[in-house]
Formats: sequence, structure tokens, C-alpha cells
Amino acid sequence: MRLKNKVAVVTGAASGIGKEIATLFLREGANVVIADLNQAGADSVAAELAGPDKRAIGVGMDVTSEAQVDAGMAKAVAAFGGIDVLVSNAGIQTVAPIDEFDFAKWKQLLAIHLDGAFLTTRAALREMYRSDRGGSVIYMGSVHSKEASALKAPYVTAKHGLIGLAKVVAKEGAKHGVRANIICPGFVRTPLVDKQIPEQAKALGIPEAEVVKNVMLKETVDGEFTTADDVAQAALFFASFGSNALTGQSLVVSHGWFMQ
Repeated sequence: MRLKNKVAVVTGAASGIGKEIATLFLREGANVVIADLNQAGADSVAAELAGPDKRAIGVGMDVTSEAQVDAGMAKAVAAFGGIDVLVSNAGIQTVAPIDEFDFAKWKQLLAIHLDGAFLTTRAALREMYRSDRGGSVIYMGSVHSKEASALKAPYVTAKHGLIGLAKVVAKEGAKHGVRANIICPGFVRTPLVDKQIPEQAKALGIPEAEVVKNVMLKETVDGEFTTADDVAQAALFFASFGSNALTGQSLVVSHGWFMQ
């Protein structure tokens, strides 16, 4: 097992990609903290995945709240003795043209993606540095960390920003044995993406099927959605990698949409 006895905190883990990552990490031997804004959802997933040896706990966490993040990380340490892996996955999506974009929604999205990444990273690094056992920090970016799409100004801005944060963490964390990476998925058929389909259809004035075929999947090589398992496997790869050789690097997981 590639993560045996490691402790992983996964934010936004009550559903979608976060839950898939938590499930795979548990299968690979990790103790996992299911952190989510939805406390009941986090507890439910933890109960579902924990097994008889209770290797998962749920933690309610608004990643934009300094107090909640620090308290949640303290619970992780109290339950499992430390933190070895952080997967900063919590996120939302809101679409609109820039000239119509509500400022409050702009600030909300950036707060969740960027403030949340900063606060969870800071708390995890403090524990990783204190324990002197190294670690892995993984950010959930997007193909939109590399290029832009219409209607997604704050999302593209935030996802580009995560690449910069990962690079700084890689440089600062190296002397403590801490690596940092960013996963950049294409479209994954999660509730977040399902919500976007009718929103984009309305904004662009085209049928929903056209949004899927000619907007979301147009640049892939096979017209296929990336799967949550594809992304989870990339997270496992980074979390279990044995040296600093890949620190600061990003990995695009997108069926060929945006090739580096």
C-alpha cells in the first residue's frame, strides 16, 4: 500500500473528486480526514469509508474561515497524530460575462479557491514543519490553470493563482521535506460541472448538448469527460512520490485538452 499509515486531509471531500481521492487514499492505507463545509456530509462519508479500524473522520470546515481551518487541522492531528498530505480540493464555480459579473460572487469564488488554499496550506505546513516528517501538498487546479475560457473570469484567475502558490510552497517547503504539486483536470462530470451546463447554455444561447460537445469536450482527443478516478490516481501519484524530483510541477489530466 502506497500511503500506509500516512495522514491525509482532503477538503471538499464529502462528494465528487474529493470523495474519490479520499476513497483511494484509504484503500492505499492512509488515515483520512474528510473535510467539508457540509459537516453532516463529511460525517456520512467518513462513516461510509472508515471501516472497522476507523481510519476516517469527518470534519466540518469552511476553508475561508481561519478559525475553522485551524480547528479542523487540530482535530486531524489529535485523531491521527500528524498530517502528511493535504489535498486542497474545495471549490465552487460561477459563470457570467465579466461585464455582468457580480462582485460579491467574484470575491466568494476567489476566497474559497485562494484564501482556502492559503489557510489550509499554512495550517498543514505548520504541523509538517513541527513534526519534521515531511509531506505533500496537492492543489486541485484545472486546465483553466493553463488557459482561459469565456464566462469564467474568477475561476481562471484563481486556478492560475494556485500554480504560483504551489511553486512558492515547493521552494519554501523543500528544506523541511515538503513537496507541492498541482493537478489540472479537464471537465469531470461532477455536480459542479452538471450545474454549469444549463448556465452556459443560457449564457451562450445554445442547447445543453452543444455545451457538452462543442464547449466542454471540444478540445479533447476522444470527446470524453475526465473521470474522478483519473484525478484521484494523479493525487495518489503525487502523494506517494518518493523524492523532490517533481515538486512544484503541475500535471494536466484532461484527455488531451491542453497538451504541454
